[in-house]
Amino acid sequence: MARRPTTSDAFNAVAEPRRREILDLLAAGERPVNDLVVILGLAQPQVSKHLGVLRAVGLVTVRTSKQQRLYKLNADRLKPIHDWVRTFEPFWDNQLNRIKERAERKAQERASGRNATDKEP
Repeated sequence: MARRPTTSDAFNAVAEPRRREILDLLAAGERPVNDLVVILGLAQPQVSKHLGVLRAVGLVTVRTSKQQRLYKLNADRLKPIHDWVRTFEPFWDNQLNRIKERAERKAQERASGRNATDKEP
């Protein structure tokens, strides 16, 4: 039985690590498929399959130039992912603030000559 495609949107498409690698590479600019094959160390059919999924959800576009197929990132289509991830920023900010506060406290303790394991009187 054939597997149902689970890559009907950008979220599912980027769930696959190799596709994220392709997007990372294309973020630097347009590339021919053969460059992606060499950089990723995958067979051309595998890369083409991943590119097909990314094209189907609109994350990449392709154009033909002479005998090459050039792929380009369509970053606008990543906006829904960006918007969703942004909802979690307050959690990360809170964690970063806690880490910063702890580091500052440790630095103050060292500067005052007190070891963090010393008990306060």
